[in-house]
Amino acid sequence: MTTAQAETGRTVTTDIPARLDRLPWSRWHWTIVIGLGTVWILDGLEVTVVGSIAPRLSEPGSGLPITSGQVTGLAAALYVAGACLGALFWGRLTDRWGRKKLFMITLAVYLAATALTALSFDTWWFFLFRFLTGFGIGGEYAAINSAIDELIPAQYRGRVDLMINGSFWLGAVGGSLLAIVALDTAILPADVGWRLTFALGAVLALVILLVRRHVPESPRWLLIHGRDDEAERIVTAIERKVESERSEPLPRPEGELTIRQRRSVSFLEIGRTVFSKYRRRAILGFSLFIGQAFLYNAITFGFGAILATFFDVPTGDTGYYFAVIAVGNFLGPLLLGRLFDTVGRRVMISSTYLLSGLLLFATAWLFDQGVLNATTMTACWCAVLFFASAGASSAYLTVSEIFPMETRAMSIAFFYALGTAAGGISGPLLFADLTGTGKVGDTVLAFQIGAALMCLAGLVAAFFAVRAERRSLEDIARPLTAVASGTAGASVLRPATTPAGPGRGGAAGGRRRRGR
Repeated sequence: MTTAQAETGRTVTTDIPARLDRLPWSRWHWTIVIGLGTVWILDGLEVTVVGSIAPRLSEPGSGLPITSGQVTGLAAALYVAGACLGALFWGRLTDRWGRKKLFMITLAVYLAATALTALSFDTWWFFLFRFLTGFGIGGEYAAINSAIDELIPAQYRGRVDLMINGSFWLGAVGGSLLAIVALDTAILPADVGWRLTFALGAVLALVILLVRRHVPESPRWLLIHGRDDEAERIVTAIERKVESERSEPLPRPEGELTIRQRRSVSFLEIGRTVFSKYRRRAILGFSLFIGQAFLYNAITFGFGAILATFFDVPTGDTGYYFAVIAVGNFLGPLLLGRLFDTVGRRVMISSTYLLSGLLLFATAWLFDQGVLNATTMTACWCAVLFFASAGASSAYLTVSEIFPMETRAMSIAFFYALGTAAGGISGPLLFADLTGTGKVGDTVLAFQIGAALMCLAGLVAAFFAVRAERRSLEDIARPLTAVASGTAGASVLRPATTPAGPGRGGAAGGRRRRGR
């Protein structure tokens, strides 16, 4: 059934959300992780490569009449602006047109833009396609987080989401090491190496695009938009694959949901839902994104200048230190992610934010005392960012799961744009002045500002974080289309009233009552 043929206005009772949440982990879920999650690696690659190639682009013979300041200043700002606008633009369309259509379109935009960046012949061309690259990446955040959370079973959602968002730092490691090789003029000419780094991003995006063809539309989105027959076919096919892999029947799904289908939700209703009905959750999302944005800028924005100014590290060697920091960032979500599903969201979100903030305060004190060298400073940063990265990744998880499904992509887009703008605009303006003076006291102040905002966000999470671990998305936030009565956050999933056997159980896959 196509979108044009979809019937809306009908009341439908379904157990599809429960069937998705009761699935055991399988090869099919790994397909989702690889097809959707690897784009974060591309984002990390993009951001790191541009910072690393800035000196080379500004050199005579690079093939581009541009200064290093234009690369790290205007081009970086345009990338950030594109990401913010792209998140908002594509986020709205993701809620209206569907997850799959948008995560294919946004990746295609990224692929084309980064490939055309490699062909830059003038500064205006380079600036234009840096903006469009960010425009595609921003849309990816909304479309991908929505799809992942709606396809991954509830008991694994936290760790998977954290691992995927944390994979940004794998791209950062790759970008740092790639830049070292690509910018070596003994290997590649000065006007070729930097172009190949962008071309590689386009090639990786093409591979991911091919894998994504096998990722289905979110059955939850299809249900709400009057395409329940299509949702049924997708979930039944998934169940058959999982049963075949495990050679045993699936457990019985528990719970049904009754919704009144409709095609779209107005901006007014989205705003009223997020900022009025779920005001405490909006404050939580705002706090988490702002806290992590400023902490990261306090450290990463001037880390190269800090190493060079205070520890006499050659500028050509700072990439190795950044690679070490990036590894620490990835290990945080990877090793702590499971605890977000077991210990729980409130404890883990608040503790990762508070610990990273307190550790940064300690780092600032040690730096002020003059007892650190380049190695121990990097070790301190790794400890801070081990916890901060898990916390920052949980910010994306949080805004993805605590608002109703009809507003999910737009909510992710809004808070992502808010955090990115704060980190990419006001953050550099503040921290560039502080870390660029060469004074120990100013750099200490930069660390303290980032640490204080991170601790404040942790305190907000301690009071406002939602206990979403191992709970269905529909149980965490009642869908706007749900017919069952209930308050915000109350369960609308009712125990199934029709007997069903193990696995799909015949009726378990088709209990839908229409036309009421």
